[in-house]
Amino acid sequence: MPAPVVDILVVAVAALDLSLNLMGDHTPLGVSLAAVGCAALAFRRRFPLAVFLLTLPAGLTQDVPIAVLVALFTLAERSRDRRLLAVCVALSALASSTPWLPVAPVDRTMTLVFFVYGLATAAAPVLFGQLLQAQRDLARRLAEIEEAREHERTLHAQAVLARERAQLAREMHDVVSHQVSLIAVRAGALQVATKDADAKEAARTIRSLSVTTLDELRTMVTLLRASGGHATEPTPQPTLADLHKLVESSGTHARLSGALPSTVGTPAQRALYRTVQEALTNVRKHAPGATVRVELWQDGDDVGVTVTNSPPTRPSLSLPGSQHGLVGLRERADILHGTLEAGPAADGGYRVRLRIPLSTD
Repeated sequence: MPAPVVDILVVAVAALDLSLNLMGDHTPLGVSLAAVGCAALAFRRRFPLAVFLLTLPAGLTQDVPIAVLVALFTLAERSRDRRLLAVCVALSALASSTPWLPVAPVDRTMTLVFFVYGLATAAAPVLFGQLLQAQRDLARRLAEIEEAREHERTLHAQAVLARERAQLAREMHDVVSHQVSLIAVRAGALQVATKDADAKEAARTIRSLSVTTLDELRTMVTLLRASGGHATEPTPQPTLADLHKLVESSGTHARLSGALPSTVGTPAQRALYRTVQEALTNVRKHAPGATVRVELWQDGDDVGVTVTNSPPTRPSLSLPGSQHGLVGLRERADILHGTLEAGPAADGGYRVRLRIPLSTD
């Protein structure tokens, strides 16, 4: 039921209670004050304390006025000040035990009895309101606990997924990639050694498919080793067309020159891209302020890239270097029957040079 409808019904019930239970001795002023208190119940949600104070005159004209009880319940439902609630209970009991127009000597004993009864009557809606407030707090706390548990379950599931992905990546890298590499090497050896044209073509096909498969396996291993906390979508692998963006965003003074024919296959393009990427990374780490030349070139049936950097112009930080990047590049070059050369240049800089047979793909 909408809150305004409930408020209207409460005001109507309080007014009906006032009209039916007025004491015999009353004045127009007392009735008016009690009526104001009943009407004020419409605003009990916004001003609970003020509405309660306005309903107190109704306690002087009635034994157990509904308006006071409703105002006490609303105040207790919204307030967390126990001392304030205790004072309001005492005021309600005092109002109900004090006659509006005493016409005879006041019996102190009966007044005390009425005061005690008033305390018990006023305490009931306060306790009920506090109980409702505690129930809402408990429900809110239970919802927070359930949300935290759901978050923990999600984190646990992500951790399990990450472990499974890492284990699968290790198996693929240590077993499958090794076997495919052996297939590529044996197929390449057979292609060189055999004299039969059909066998040579079959060996070339096997080697080419093995190289492509190995490259895809390495891509899958990289994806599997990615964070297990978020879904990792396969992204397009880089090609020569992405070199310009790589050089521009490298954070170094790099310049790209040269071009390669469109017949360069996908595995060779990836090898060239990764070589430039690793070389630029090493420049940022170990040669700050150096200028870099990235040259794409073709030499007969071979294509390649040369990345040369000048000596650093600023002292570099002592960063750990495992050489795994260059080792991976050499492995990729070996699979493609190419060569990778890396070492100091004559001017004190550093040079990385990758050469790949164009006929590899």
